[in-house]
Amino acid sequence: MVDEIAKIGFVTVSDRASRGEYEDLGGPAMLAWFDQVLISPWQAVSRVIPDDQAGIEATLKELADVEGCCLIVTTGGTGPAVRDVTPEATEAVCEKMMPGFGELMRQESLKFVPTAILSRQTAGIRGCSLIINLPGKPSAIGDCLNAVFPAVPYCIDLIEGPSLHADPDECTVFRPKHAQKKS
Repeated sequence: MVDEIAKIGFVTVSDRASRGEYEDLGGPAMLAWFDQVLISPWQAVSRVIPDDQAGIEATLKELADVEGCCLIVTTGGTGPAVRDVTPEATEAVCEKMMPGFGELMRQESLKFVPTAILSRQTAGIRGCSLIINLPGKPSAIGDCLNAVFPAVPYCIDLIEGPSLHADPDECTVFRPKHAQKKS
């Protein structure tokens, strides 16, 4: 059986990057992390969009419903500033929220910076897509993905998405013994 190619959506939420005034560092940081960790076939679907709730919602819906991304990761727009609305957009398009992702990412980030408590990352499920909000700081993206990704492949299994596999030297993925046959 040929492995299904997983589509992964990468969304940078930034007014300045979307206008070309600022180099998008978050999107490439997310892509580089997945390039290093995933060993199963996957395809990136990337977007750079402004901090606008309606636009973020439309992009998340497009990546989930039209593009068929099993995983969508966002960077940016998770702080307390007025234009930071990525968590609100994520909550608006998801049927189920997964608060443990945000809790763990903040806990991990607190090891590096006390302002991690200002971050409002969240995660949720829309249909067969898991959406995870990552911080905007590129170095924090890897820290947070290292913390939460061990649970991501099994979550995607549970929502009937393609089977994701990681290089065990880079990230140890957890699947219960009864679910490990899906390789």
